[in-house]
Amino acid sequence: MTPSLYINPDIAGDEGQGARPLHPGGGANQLRVRAYNERLVLSLVRRNVGLSKADIARLSGLSAQTVSVIMRALEKDGLLKRGDPVRGKVGKPSIPMALDPDGVFSFGLKIGRRSAELILMDFVGTVRASLNEAYKYPTPDGIRKFVRASVEQLSRDLSATHRQRIAGIGIAAPFELWNWVEEVGAPPEDMSAWREVDLIDIIGEIVPFPVFQQNDATAACGAELVFGAGPNYSDFAYFFIGSFIGGGVVLNQALYAGKTGNAGAFGSMPVPSRSGHPSQLIDQASIFVLEEMLTREGRDPALLWKDPDYWHQLGATLDLWIDHTARGLAIAITSVCSVIDFEAVIVDGGFPKDVCARIVDATRKATLKLDLQGIAPPHIEQGAVGSAARAIGAASLPLFSRYLLDQNVLFKQMA
Repeated sequence: MTPSLYINPDIAGDEGQGARPLHPGGGANQLRVRAYNERLVLSLVRRNVGLSKADIARLSGLSAQTVSVIMRALEKDGLLKRGDPVRGKVGKPSIPMALDPDGVFSFGLKIGRRSAELILMDFVGTVRASLNEAYKYPTPDGIRKFVRASVEQLSRDLSATHRQRIAGIGIAAPFELWNWVEEVGAPPEDMSAWREVDLIDIIGEIVPFPVFQQNDATAACGAELVFGAGPNYSDFAYFFIGSFIGGGVVLNQALYAGKTGNAGAFGSMPVPSRSGHPSQLIDQASIFVLEEMLTREGRDPALLWKDPDYWHQLGATLDLWIDHTARGLAIAITSVCSVIDFEAVIVDGGFPKDVCARIVDATRKATLKLDLQGIAPPHIEQGAVGSAARAIGAASLPLFSRYLLDQNVLFKQMA
């Protein structure tokens, strides 16, 4: 099976003017590792915008001559671009380098329980375009049709040159999607169809470039690690609240995926209900719980996925759901931090940013009400990537696979 990519930031510590070296041992100069050294240079530039040739040589351990040759080649290939010269107190002006946003493009597909999203992302992580489709529940045929039409539409908007620079498509999908029959209200036979589906194969049949796959919450965690608040912390736990809550674990600036790629499956954590009955976090802090509340009130929960403004019309129902969610998160966070002394906990989800801010604030308050004796309370922070984190994490997979290097980037077979 095609390997999946586990993303980590390509840094090892601070050195010089805030720049951070990628590889403590430095790159190797042998011809057989030229590709490795090119990835090394690209990754250093990605993490430290504005590095000069001298900076790259110092941080990578490569010779100045080797760096010059590599940078000329990468610039010729359209992957690097020069900035305006910067004059120092002595010597020649330095030329800061940066990734060329138009150097590479990739698609990211998020398959959710209630909606699918396809984004087009450039080399620096900017989302250039996106398309969404809401549904009652996902089906393999429906996803195929959505991807085919969306890739064709977004590709048409690119120039012929830019279309040649598409590195691939990454997929962020739930773990064992077929197990959520009751929660999504789907016919068992429709969801059972996913048991026999290899997403990499069925998407690979309709697109002309490489396909990668990752667990959706792990992909979101990877996006936060690379493009969000992740670089600020060595270790953190990540919670993403979608239809069903999930998450990820980052240790020593590395995304820990576990044996089956499902580490951070926080939804399965035991969290007692308010009445004290056995329950899991997924039943206390997921958007499907809010959907059920709205259905009982005779309101349309589908609008949660179609109209972001609808969230601001929910009044007391939203207030109650946030309260329940914060309580469940607080208990889970306390449990997680009793196992691993996380520096921070980052919370994000598939809702407007102001709703996320309210959840984070309520979770902080709920955590302080618990018995924290014996553990150090972590810093609880709102995610910086937002609701598109799963799709952005998916779109990162082809970029890291083909162009970027990280001493902690791992390819691993999905079980």
